[in-house]
Amino acid sequence: MSDQGELPMGDQSKSRHNSEGPLPDFTLDELRHRMKVLDVKRLLIKELAPNDNSKNQPYLSGSMDVANILPSGTAYVDVTPKGNRVMKAPLPLEWLQPDGESVPAPDAKLILYPQYPEVRFSGFLNRARNAPSHLLTTRMPGRILFFGITRDRRIIGWCVGPDSKIAREIASLGELETEGVFRIIPLEARKASTRDILFRELRRIHELDWIVSKALRQDGSIVPCRSSNCIGYTLEAELGVARNGLAEPDFEGWEVKANQVGNFTRPPPPGKAITLMTPEPTGGFYRKAGVEDFIRTYGYEDKMGRKDRLNFGGVHRVGVRHDSTHLTLVLDGYDLANGQITNPEGSLNLLDDRGEVAAAWSFTGLLNIWNRKHAKAVYVPGEVRTDAERSYRYGATVRIGEGTSFNHLVRALAKGDVYYDPGIKLENASSAKPGIKRRSQFRIKSGDMEDLYDRFEVVSSFTDA
Repeated sequence: MSDQGELPMGDQSKSRHNSEGPLPDFTLDELRHRMKVLDVKRLLIKELAPNDNSKNQPYLSGSMDVANILPSGTAYVDVTPKGNRVMKAPLPLEWLQPDGESVPAPDAKLILYPQYPEVRFSGFLNRARNAPSHLLTTRMPGRILFFGITRDRRIIGWCVGPDSKIAREIASLGELETEGVFRIIPLEARKASTRDILFRELRRIHELDWIVSKALRQDGSIVPCRSSNCIGYTLEAELGVARNGLAEPDFEGWEVKANQVGNFTRPPPPGKAITLMTPEPTGGFYRKAGVEDFIRTYGYEDKMGRKDRLNFGGVHRVGVRHDSTHLTLVLDGYDLANGQITNPEGSLNLLDDRGEVAAAWSFTGLLNIWNRKHAKAVYVPGEVRTDAERSYRYGATVRIGEGTSFNHLVRALAKGDVYYDPGIKLENASSAKPGIKRRSQFRIKSGDMEDLYDRFEVVSSFTDA
């Protein structure tokens, strides 16, 4: 695709690049050290083609998977000077400085063209001190762009030319593990891939057998975990992943998900429902009138005979009218035949029989949630024991998914494999202060999980590590 996005003023004017002269020619070990000092936990590189420069906006992906690899801010829809509607998402980019500190590139962003799909990188030089403008305003082949991803989801950037020490060292490393269009540079000198390291740890944890329920705090301390959802926290603690609310837990770039089963020696039943996300509607009658009026308008009396209670629930799939709510889930702005988003301002809508929007989820809102999913995920089965003290043990056979994007989610919604299955209720409905429960959840059956990834497989940590 030729460049159809905006050309930020800062990317066209050298006077605003704020570059302060040639940057140091670090060795790879020197760069690794500086990245680790800034709390970088993953280091990715992209080799730049001649057309990858500030004028044309470097190409980052032929799909929207890069938004699940690089941390980004809240997506929004914008109109380019050529009249194209595109999605944009700010990037928390900071350029590494010669003294080892980092300074923000406040206008850095991803430009997402979901209709192609394609993702480009923009605004990264504007108002950025010591940005590598001498490399990113040229068509020089062989340049290498670094993205160091920190624990708190910032990106530390660096760029080198083809004749640099680092470029020569990377050429001597041979084949490197890939993720999307990026290659992974280990922060420590090692030969094992992230997958090998992950499986080695999963095998070790399996061999521990029963593990007392626990959680790892940010300060490194281990504390007891006594709630029913501790299966994930216990696994993360063993992996050295601290409990936090910043993003999905990850180990070496892998999203780690533990799911409780009765017996981990048997594969999960294909009909078992898995909750993917619980986003509140961003539009429609639900937002305008409020949850109570929504339930009173579209809900129904409790089917188990519980008095004075209204429910809004049941499986809603795209294109299928629900018998109880009389609403139909519709994708507005998606071409099912071509499998493409045709309108970045589109949405997933619940429509009544008159075509009124009862509830809606904007594509940008769903994208912001889906971006928190990692491009690589491992689903680990675990058993629970509660006789003496809550304990868990984890299976050796796990499910691996690699390569997800927002397009995968929308395609699975269009097929009906991802569905809306709310659990919304109004208790004491006739009282002056009824009780309201909100739960707008989207789910998928275990057997359909492969729809969310480019590659999905069941593997054993004993035979594949």
